[in-house]
Amino acid sequence: MIETKPNPLDFRPMHERMQWYIDENIIPFCTTVVMRGTDVLDVAYLSGTKPEQTVGADTIMRMHSSTKMITSVLAMMLYEEGRFALDDPIEQYLPEFANPRVLRADARSADDVEPAVGPIQVNQVLSHSAGLSYGFIEPDSIVDSAYVSAGVDQTSITRMTLADLTERLGSLPLAYQPGTSWRYSFATDVVARLVEVWSGKRFDEFMHERVLRPLAMVDTDFWVPESKIGRMARLFDPADQLRPMEPGLTALRLEVRTDGPPRFLSGGGGLLSTVVDYLSFVRMLVNGGEWNGERLLDAKTIELMRTNQLAPGVGVRFPMWHMPDTTFGLGFALKEAPAKGEPAGAIGEYHWGGMAGTHFWMAPNAGITGVCMTQRMPAFWHPFSRDFKRLVYEMTS
Repeated sequence: MIETKPNPLDFRPMHERMQWYIDENIIPFCTTVVMRGTDVLDVAYLSGTKPEQTVGADTIMRMHSSTKMITSVLAMMLYEEGRFALDDPIEQYLPEFANPRVLRADARSADDVEPAVGPIQVNQVLSHSAGLSYGFIEPDSIVDSAYVSAGVDQTSITRMTLADLTERLGSLPLAYQPGTSWRYSFATDVVARLVEVWSGKRFDEFMHERVLRPLAMVDTDFWVPESKIGRMARLFDPADQLRPMEPGLTALRLEVRTDGPPRFLSGGGGLLSTVVDYLSFVRMLVNGGEWNGERLLDAKTIELMRTNQLAPGVGVRFPMWHMPDTTFGLGFALKEAPAKGEPAGAIGEYHWGGMAGTHFWMAPNAGITGVCMTQRMPAFWHPFSRDFKRLVYEMTS
């Protein structure tokens, strides 16, 4: 369970707004947490009317891209040990990325390439500015079509190892010259493979050793044991993925591995976890790298992770939406200006989330942290999470 500190704040308007999304059949359920510093001010487990829409502290959810924050922290632990420099070419550790080729600006096929003007650097894979892609976000593009043709897609990668993935990625063209733009991509899975090379251990083994065990994250892994499968949340598909406020949800029947870790240990999106577990990780970040007597990172390293790594004028933008006034550091998106209804203290917020709606944001200037979790595809950039954040800022300002 998550204990709250006594406080005079009334979070009922936020609870009511989140419950409205559930009652309107836009999201199936929602867990919210609000912290000031490392003190929890409010926790809410908001459920729907059906049994599969019940949520609690021990509900196990698919974290999808929220996994990326842990992967980035693992890499920065090895950075503190001097295993690499941020401007190191990744080909120094992964030779398959030597001599990268880049699609020409007027390319009409994946063969219309030119040499990269420089190597891909470690800080560029940590900030999604390396020129890699994902193969599914912009399926009609030349670069994503090349990924699918090469078997680098969301279905095929499950049969690969991290090493298999980087071998294939190294043979594919980059979407742009390294360091010149931003594109969501397999970059954090490349970081996971780098963690294996730097540590000399399998990615999940190193993760257990350096993050999960120290933070007592007992329900976090790439698989769910049979004894815990009853706590696994259902994932829901909306009536219309292109209309986020359209009511209507269908529970998906997806298999979850129960007999051990999968072959593909996706550092970019493979973890399953609970709000209790991930809150320990978030508290460690907010507390300058330390939690429950365990120091995982130096506070200066976390500050470095919150430093923009993108070229001047480059921001976070997806083909279907963009995140205004947002740049990217070493594993986190960075807020450069407050959104409508947010205070100036929101500037400097660092955050990320998962495709199914697991959102985490930390605002050091405001001293406030928010967690908002559901299981709806897609729900990464969804009005419910923006409403949650706006209301939390209103109630704590």
